[in-house]
Order: sequence, then structure tokens, then C-alpha cells
Amino acid sequence: MKKLPLLFFAVLFMIAGPTAWGQENGTIDTEHAIDDREIDARIEAIFDEMGGLQTVFVTVRSGVVTLRGKVREAALAEQAEAIAGRVAGVVAVKNEIEEVTSLSLRLEPVYERLRKRAVQTVAYIPLVAVALVVWVLIYAAGWYVARRDWPWSRIAPNSFIASLLRQLVRLIFFIAGAVMALDILGASALLGTILGAAGIVGLAIGFAVRDTVENYIASILLSVRQPFSPKDYIAIETYEGFVISLTSRATILIDPDGNHIRIPNATVFKSNITNYSRNPQRRFLFQIGIAPESNSDRALELALQKISSLDFVLADPGPDGWIDEIGDSTIKLTLTGWIDQNRTSFLKARSESMRLVKLELEAHGIPLPEPTYRLRIEGESAAALSGKPSREHAAPEKAPAEPEETTIANDTRPDQAVTRKIDEERSHASKGDLLSEVSPENLNG
Repeated sequence: MKKLPLLFFAVLFMIAGPTAWGQENGTIDTEHAIDDREIDARIEAIFDEMGGLQTVFVTVRSGVVTLRGKVREAALAEQAEAIAGRVAGVVAVKNEIEEVTSLSLRLEPVYERLRKRAVQTVAYIPLVAVALVVWVLIYAAGWYVARRDWPWSRIAPNSFIASLLRQLVRLIFFIAGAVMALDILGASALLGTILGAAGIVGLAIGFAVRDTVENYIASILLSVRQPFSPKDYIAIETYEGFVISLTSRATILIDPDGNHIRIPNATVFKSNITNYSRNPQRRFLFQIGIAPESNSDRALELALQKISSLDFVLADPGPDGWIDEIGDSTIKLTLTGWIDQNRTSFLKARSESMRLVKLELEAHGIPLPEPTYRLRIEGESAAALSGKPSREHAAPEKAPAEPEETTIANDTRPDQAVTRKIDEERSHASKGDLLSEVSPENLNG
């Protein structure tokens, strides 16, 4: 019983197999052929309904379709051939359609397309107007929110960051308005294309202005960290000077000679910064030599007493000193003292300390080292041979009297000319400055 269905399907395959096999290999069925006139009428009826194919003529013989005529575009000829080949009963298609070379006929479809687009544009004007109004309203709302001081002045650490946040808010509202407007126009898919193109263009511009972008990002980070304040005396790599301003591209210094130094913010951010003004107490150091036969302990004691007696030297932390080196003709003493940079010039304090310590040592009979030379003279001196008296027996010449050196410390206050120059430069740069007058203690941040 189970073998009966299998036998039935085997007999059915033997009967239908040759017919099916012949159709799969492209065998033309002549028993059910359609009349040529029916094929002709069917194809011409289709061409009459297709734009641009009304000038195509059809001839059918034994199922072979021949297409003749002229069309404005080669694509229309290919379209006519494809349509004819799909009609039932068609055995083959001979495409003898020619392409029109007349300028007026070829421009006719262009005029037609322009006319249709113009009509569509006029019809879209009210919708476009509504989309623009929605876009403007959304952007105006963003502009109003970004224009207010609160909450940006409380969120941002300085005005520069607050300005960046405002620009970001405006950009968000601008994009939101564009998305809404395109959605109203039914062209929201266009936004992806626009954003993709903008991303590619932005990437290319980013590579082109990489240094500028790097400096701009560094300015944001520096304005947040505030590693120095205006008027601070700092050192960045080999540059030293007073801070004038921090702009969106560079840090501007003015050195003690009045020269402007512009350092890119990217360099500032990646470099070691020495801030001499963050701690107002600063130590000065100098060396002074004494003769090797001198009492070094007594000399060191006198030098420290003299430095301690100076008004501009701080008592806490107090001065210090030590013997740094003992040579053939000198003993070097190293002496230090601390000053308040807000009231005392570092260079002037160091200079006056050196001068007054020297006078103090000389006043107590401690000589400074002198260069020692050993001369070897062979034969008689030139003075004896010439019969002229030597310089030792010559009458000494009177040297002009020199004024005695004062033992009172000179003025060590900071240079007012430099201070005025810094204040003047700060007044010009305050508008675009990203620094705060009271910077956070964030050197380790």
C-alpha cells in the first residue's frame, strides 16, 4: 500500500517530464501560439499609454516583434524593447528604434520637467513658509535661553566657558528647528545626507586647521584650570615674563625688558610651568668668596648677621648660609634669604645683599680672594739695561679720590615702570582675557 503513491508520481513524471524539460531549455510552444495581430495591438496599446513611446511603430510576424521609429532618449528605446519582450506570445524583439538628434525635440522633455517642478514649487510655497516659521521660532527660543545670564554664569567657571555653552545651546536649537522644518516638508531623510556631508567637510577642515583646533581646546582647558593669574611672573620652557592675558589661541607674556611674548596655548598646556608669583615668599641665593687664610666661621657669622639686619629680608623663614667650596685661592660661601615679592624686587634684594655683605666682611678685616700669580724673571730687568728707573722706584701717581660706598640698603621696591607697563597692557587685553583675577589653587589639577 505504501508503494502505490510513489508509483503514481513516477508515472505522472514520465508523462509530464518531456514537456517540462523542453520549456526549461527555452523550447517555443507552438500549440498555444497567440495571433500576431493580438500581440501588435497589445504592444501598441501599451506604448500609447507610455510617455515618449507614442512614436514607436510595431510589426509582428510569427511572434517576432520589430520596433521602429524615433525617440528622444536612448533609455526610451531600451524601455520599449523591455516592454515588448514581456508581452505574452513574443518570441523575439528586434530593436530598430533611432534616437532623435533634433535640438528642439531633445529639449522638449527638459522644458516639461522644469515646468512641472515650477508648478510643484509654487504649490509648496505655503508649506515651506510654515516650515521656515517653525524653524525661526525654535531658533529664537534657543537664542533667548542662551542669552540669559542664569544658569550659565553659575554653571561655568568663567565667561569663556559660559560663552561656549551658549553657543552649544544655540546650535542644538538650530538643528532641532531644521529637523522639525524638514519633517513638515516630508524631507527628513535629507537631514542624514546633509549631516553626513557636513561631517566629511568638518573632518577635512579639522585636519587642515589641526593646530588651531588644538590651541582652542588647550585654551578651554587652561581657562578651567587657571594655572596662573594675571600679572604673575612665570617661566614656560625658556620664556619668562609677567602674564598679560590668556586668549583663545595664545598666552601673552611681557618680559622685564618690555617685550611681548606670545606662546601657543597647546605649548603652554603641554609644558612645565614655573610660577614665581603664586607663593609671594621667594628665596634669593648668591655666593661670595673669601681669602683662604680668613676665618670662615667668623665670615659666615658676619654675613648671616648682616643679611638678617636688612629690612627687606624676612625673619621667618630666616636666612641661611654654608661653605660651598674650598679652593686653592678662595673659600666660597653660599648665602640665602627670603623676601616678600609683593613688597620687594627679587633682583634688587639679591643685589643689595651681595653688596652689603661684601662691605661687612671688608669692614671686619676679612679680605676677599685675589688672583695669585708666580712670575719667573731671567736676567736683568729691562729697566736696568736701559738705565731708566724701574716702576718700583718711580714716584707714585696720585689716584683720584673716590666717594665712600654707603652701608645703607638702597631702595628694593619693585620697579614701578614695569608695574605701570603691565597695568597698561592688562587694560587693553581685559576684554578678550580668559583668566580670572582670583584664580583657583589648581596647580596639581
